[in-house]
Amino acid sequence: MKRIPYVHRDVSWLSFNYRVLQEAKDINVPLLERIKFLAIYSSNLDEFFRVRVAGLKNLVRIGKKTKKELDFEPQEVLRKILKIVNKQQQEFSHIFENMIIPDLKKNNINIVRRKHLNEDQNKFIEDYFNDHLLPFVQPVLLVGKKVRPFLNNGALYLALHLIQKDDKNEKAQYAIVKIPSDHTDRFIELPPRKEGKKDIILLDDIVRHSVRWIFPGFNVLDTYSIKLTRDAELYIDNEYSGDLVDKIKLSLNKRNIGPASRLVYDREIPKHFLDYLMDAFDLNKYDILEEGRYHNNSDFFSFPDFGLIHLKDIPLPPLEIAALEDVDSIFAPIKEKDHFLHVPYHSYESVVKFFEDASEDPNVTHIKIIQYRVAKDSRIMSALIKAVKLGKQVTAFIELKARFDEKANLEWGEKLEKAGAIVHYSLPGLKVHSKMAIIRRIEKGKPQLYGYLSTGNFHEGTAKIYSDMGIFTSDKRILSEAIRVFSYLETKKIPKKPFKHLMVGQFQMKERLIAAIEQEIKMAKKGKKGFIFLKMNSLQDNEMISLLYKASQEGVEIQLIIRGICSLVPGIKGISENIKAISIVDRFLEHARVFIFGTSERQEVLLSSADWMVRNLHHRVETIFPIFDPDTKKIIVDVLKLQLSDNMKSRIIDVNKNNSYFKGDSDFVLRSQHETYFYLKRILEEDALKKEVVEDEINDD
Repeated sequence: MKRIPYVHRDVSWLSFNYRVLQEAKDINVPLLERIKFLAIYSSNLDEFFRVRVAGLKNLVRIGKKTKKELDFEPQEVLRKILKIVNKQQQEFSHIFENMIIPDLKKNNINIVRRKHLNEDQNKFIEDYFNDHLLPFVQPVLLVGKKVRPFLNNGALYLALHLIQKDDKNEKAQYAIVKIPSDHTDRFIELPPRKEGKKDIILLDDIVRHSVRWIFPGFNVLDTYSIKLTRDAELYIDNEYSGDLVDKIKLSLNKRNIGPASRLVYDREIPKHFLDYLMDAFDLNKYDILEEGRYHNNSDFFSFPDFGLIHLKDIPLPPLEIAALEDVDSIFAPIKEKDHFLHVPYHSYESVVKFFEDASEDPNVTHIKIIQYRVAKDSRIMSALIKAVKLGKQVTAFIELKARFDEKANLEWGEKLEKAGAIVHYSLPGLKVHSKMAIIRRIEKGKPQLYGYLSTGNFHEGTAKIYSDMGIFTSDKRILSEAIRVFSYLETKKIPKKPFKHLMVGQFQMKERLIAAIEQEIKMAKKGKKGFIFLKMNSLQDNEMISLLYKASQEGVEIQLIIRGICSLVPGIKGISENIKAISIVDRFLEHARVFIFGTSERQEVLLSSADWMVRNLHHRVETIFPIFDPDTKKIIVDVLKLQLSDNMKSRIIDVNKNNSYFKGDSDFVLRSQHETYFYLKRILEEDALKKEVVEDEINDD
């Protein structure tokens, strides 16, 4: 059987992260935002090594036992990853050293190295070291494998090359010193050398300057920064026995002491020193990765802005949806019609109000919610606790296996339980990734359901930076089936009725998606227009990709907007020539999943919590929900047309994998995220004007 064109998910993900790095070197992006993209790139890469690369290394260690079960060679993928990342890291250093630093200087911000400090600055950093850093540097002289300190996950260290002062043979010795960035800021403002200038020194260089006092009997020949990241996987996804909550608590305690997934080191380090460190910490060539002078570049999130707002993105304040927010109770407008929400363009206040109104409304009896990721200070969760205290029955399903949010989710679950809510936790072998909430309200003696279904989590923090879509609805077609999803999560009993309007993971969701694609193939075979549009974070499932290739070969037009992983290869003659794919990386993280099948009157528009990855389609409870309201359909389609026309932030995904920018045929510059904001603003203003006219007519009567 001939293998279809397919890009390994991890290799494709690196291509996505390079798109993030492209933003850091785009001179059209404001300078402080470019620095932020350096931080995003680095933070992404850290997690990638802690999870994906750590998993590949485990497969390599297991060896031949797993090879028959895999459709790829783990060691070969690992080699590709290291080669790609090494190249990207060189570009990262070039961007920082040759683009960011000079541009900061043009704006009177100087990142100062030790050799350029004046007398006042020297005294300042020496005092700073003694007052703030000395108790935390943890110096250790290395003696082969006899003295091998434990390197904390993600912590910064200086590796020192030393010679003892009284050693006539000048035998090389080595030491480790911690850079205590967990105790103080990474970027320290210095007394300025010139008026009107801002001088900054990195914490690393303060420690470099001061290490000679820590080892008074040695000459410090040189210092090199290093950092170790550790395997972050909890390895509990498929646990069926025992108390899952206890297992997660125990695993969280072990996360930061897992095996090494990566040692990053200053590429200037001599080979003899690197060999020594590899031997001392029992590392091999797949465990090490060269970077520049500084690591933990995710710390650039906290780079000082000095109030220079002209070096940041123009403000796009969230748009208030008056129909939902400026009302005594949110339920009346939802009962009247569906309401569309597109964060972060729209304010998230309507979602918060949904729960806060429910908590205080004496007619509300039940609140049900699925929580995958929760904000640290969550007004939604506080509203749920208040609702319990006011006599509502609150049921929350909290997914404890949401990576890196396990602890926060546990804490909120315990708070809800303590308040008296009914809390259900993770299902064995599955993740629950649906984004739904339902409120039951008694109206005229009868129960009425209200719901909010979304592509994103109930998280007030990410709603400011993630681009997601959702609907408030009282539509019985949707909510009667959503209730069955909650019943399954609460009782673990398989629903007796099939889902007609919702597509639900574990209950023929994938089969119905396949049927939707095959319907477009049938239309194309009949000589009619077959059309598929898919917007998602990741496209990786082999079976779905094969079917999209088949649809392309039958003449179906397929348009893709894939932010992250895209294992499908568009534009190959005879295979995927009718498939076009782009990726948009801009100030907001594209997180919405939208699927459109068909054209004109038979067009079906769906929003989803699910990407098309093996994990989403096979190992998660997901929800895909239809858009029935024609006004909402039009808005969604219009927004997607703007994205397909983006000629500033759109990159082409194709066989070349070079992330070239999409320019299109138009000379009109179009940045879809900005255009979307102003498009939605115009709609709200038109609605407000219509309402004003109606009110005037009523008053006249």
